[in-house]
Amino acid sequence: MGKALGTIERIWRYPIKSTGGELLSEAAVGARGVAGDRLYAVRDAEGKFGSGKSTRRFRRMPGLLRLRSRYPAGVVTEVPELLGPDGVPVPDPTDYVRRYLDRNDVEVAREGTVSHFDQLPLSLLTTATLDWVRAAVSGVPVDERRFRPNLLVRTPPGTPPFVEDEWFGGTARIGGTLRIRIERSSERCVMTNEAQQDLPHSPLILRAVAQAHAMRLDALATVIHSGRVRLGDTVELI
Repeated sequence: MGKALGTIERIWRYPIKSTGGELLSEAAVGARGVAGDRLYAVRDAEGKFGSGKSTRRFRRMPGLLRLRSRYPAGVVTEVPELLGPDGVPVPDPTDYVRRYLDRNDVEVAREGTVSHFDQLPLSLLTTATLDWVRAAVSGVPVDERRFRPNLLVRTPPGTPPFVEDEWFGGTARIGGTLRIRIERSSERCVMTNEAQQDLPHSPLILRAVAQAHAMRLDALATVIHSGRVRLGDTVELI
């Protein structure tokens, strides 16, 4: 019997990287993470992917978080839909983002040889840590969308914030067959402050995380054994 860490409260998938995602009741999880997660991205002529920051691999493209993406009928084999800020699906994602960003050198492209992930394929965040962020920036609307996890884990009352740190190096079982190796946390960037849908821009969020926890927040994992994750599944260290 392992040590229970909590239960799965929400499952998120982001079909097009750096856009808002879709909530799921269950999902297949394999070596690449949640099936279909970040499988597509907005890519420019230099091969850089649209993001909230500019780095060697990413190009800052403000406004992408005001859009959302989803797979029609939840079928990952289909090209994902892109939804505008009004929540209405657009007929041609590439044509839309070119007009939306006022750039003719971008396209919505499927992942090729270069991974769309910033770091590792699966991210977890606890309600204990999320509640701490809410308290630290009271008056600023905060939910898990600020941090774009795949799995939000409901932890027991009294669990300390940043408890994810205690899991690093451990193996966790989720539900029946899914096994993951919890490796480390994400280093956060300005994307946590960005406006998205009903969440306004606020620099206070990243500032609070930087002061309290050296810009790091969540748990990143690799997948040891594929399986399915469902709402209510128990997460336990084994």
